[in-house]
Amino acid sequence: MEDTLIYNYSGASSLVRRAALEELFLAKYSEIHKNTDAPCFFWGNVEQPFILARCLITLSNIVKSSFNLSPFQIGLLKDPIVTAGNERLRFEGFSHCAGVYARVDVLPDGLDGEFLENGTTNVDFNQPMITALGSIRPNEKIMLSVGQKEVGLYKEENKIIERKVPLPTKWIKGLGTVQVYLSESEERHTFNKIQTQQLFRGMPKGIVKSDYYLIVRGNKPIFSPVKSADSVCIGGLNRLRLLEPLLPYIDCMKVFSHTNRQSTTWQLYMGNIKFSFSLSRESWRGFSGEGAILESLISDVSDEWIDVLDKYAYANQSFNPEKLALEENISFIKAENITRRLAAMGLLGYDLDEKEFFYRRLPFKLSRIIGLNPRIKNAEKLIESGKVEILNNSKERTEARVEGTGVHHTVIIDEEKERCTCEWFSKYQGERGPCKHVLAVKKLVNI
Repeated sequence: MEDTLIYNYSGASSLVRRAALEELFLAKYSEIHKNTDAPCFFWGNVEQPFILARCLITLSNIVKSSFNLSPFQIGLLKDPIVTAGNERLRFEGFSHCAGVYARVDVLPDGLDGEFLENGTTNVDFNQPMITALGSIRPNEKIMLSVGQKEVGLYKEENKIIERKVPLPTKWIKGLGTVQVYLSESEERHTFNKIQTQQLFRGMPKGIVKSDYYLIVRGNKPIFSPVKSADSVCIGGLNRLRLLEPLLPYIDCMKVFSHTNRQSTTWQLYMGNIKFSFSLSRESWRGFSGEGAILESLISDVSDEWIDVLDKYAYANQSFNPEKLALEENISFIKAENITRRLAAMGLLGYDLDEKEFFYRRLPFKLSRIIGLNPRIKNAEKLIESGKVEILNNSKERTEARVEGTGVHHTVIIDEEKERCTCEWFSKYQGERGPCKHVLAVKKLVNI
């Protein structure tokens, strides 16, 4: 199966009761071990266990959902990814169709424990775990361990089992695209709890096939099928219903929109926990196929730079392109290219509130990530086969002829604008990333 990566877990996730205390263990798997001595990433108390449990159940429901796949495909359940670092925990995942991305952030004030190691892992959310999370009551105390903490109670009451979990490779591609879109998004609205609940109560029933728009009339936000000035465009509006179980617990909600309307992000705030929920432009479009990161993957950034900056981000747990440019005496453009490439490889996530990237050490080898984009592979094949002919290459304009199947395509790159005569470009006009012909020309002339 080329669309999944198979990982083995040495144990199952579990919620164990010990006297009046409940301990939550999330089984992990990772191909990468930066510190093999650490028994887990985080160990300590959660200040809002009831809210966290509701957020993790909602995240699990999102991971199990799909808006463009068959019932059989929906039945192939996946597990969330968890990152521990910078004094916070982040749980994230995609819907099975990769058109919905969600993240649970537990902020520093929401944790009382010790970070034994910074790292990221794919975690096992089995059905007993979901059932146990649902049983947590308000004001109940639990201990949270990310990774398999070797404590007697856990090992004594749970047998070590082998469990294979398929992880979709499109999640890896989607992680990069989402972070690029988030970094290009801007805050549009902030609604209090009452406004948010009124907004969701007015949502049309059933599956909504046409675009809807978020508008504000007076102090009241509404969803409207009619576009107006300063409205926020939403495709596949019915996907927002996945947030409804969390609405009784929120303090407020912020809405962010991508500058080119490629995504919207809905961020719920619940004390020291926030829940981010991003929608692709339309329900049939998955983030994994949007192509926003393709040009970053062909940019001329050496593997040595990537390795150095990977370690830099791991040590600092955050990443600021402007600070990098000043500290390393490199151009802002190069720093931006490096940042986008790291994000494209899944190594950087983006925090909308802090307006900066955070480090995410994916639990798979980097060599796996680069080869997951067919357009890049096809662009490289065009170059290797000698099917790209550069007709003109100047600072102002690049023109090339690319051999296709029974036809020649013309590629023109002029003042940061690009055009191609192929069917892909005619259909999407660059909205879903460059076609393989444009990628081949850019890679060949190192634009």
